[in-house]
Amino acid sequence: MPEPVRKRAGYEDLFGLPENMVGEIIDGELLAAPRPSRKHTVAASRMGGEIIPPFDFGRGDGPGGWVIILEPEIAFADDILVPDLAGWKKERFPVEEPHNWISVAPDWVCEVLSPASARRDRADKMPIYARHRVGHLWLLDPGLQTLEIYALEQGRWVLAGVHAGSARVRAEPFTELELDLGLLWIE
Repeated sequence: MPEPVRKRAGYEDLFGLPENMVGEIIDGELLAAPRPSRKHTVAASRMGGEIIPPFDFGRGDGPGGWVIILEPEIAFADDILVPDLAGWKKERFPVEEPHNWISVAPDWVCEVLSPASARRDRADKMPIYARHRVGHLWLLDPGLQTLEIYALEQGRWVLAGVHAGSARVRAEPFTELELDLGLLWIE
């Protein structure tokens, strides 16, 4: 018996999801996941708390020059992804668009891994980010207390470093900041 033909998901399909779900469209398939766990949310919030003030707002001795957003909807051609954090150099960020999603690929993405999301983040989303020339990708794992730093080189992800525990890290594209990983974890 032949498989039924599935309709490709479109942006409007996201509106039918319950409020406690995060929806993404990958390769025409609507994928929904429950809101992230406490460890995941704390790590993402704390990462944003460390990076946003000096780079987005330029507070203190920070350089500014970025727009950094928590959980933005971003269109990568027909795919709609929702990374945990994403950043655009200020001059590349589209301030106004006639739709909710952002149509310009970011310069940096940080995905917070959890047992439920790690496979999708690595196998499905990383290749999409590479295809659309996102220059820097960080994978933050609060369970393992690790941060993996990737740089895009000739269309491929190159591992630039893995840091763990309470390591102090300076990583592209935010090398002006020494990030204390120990601040990101729930102890």
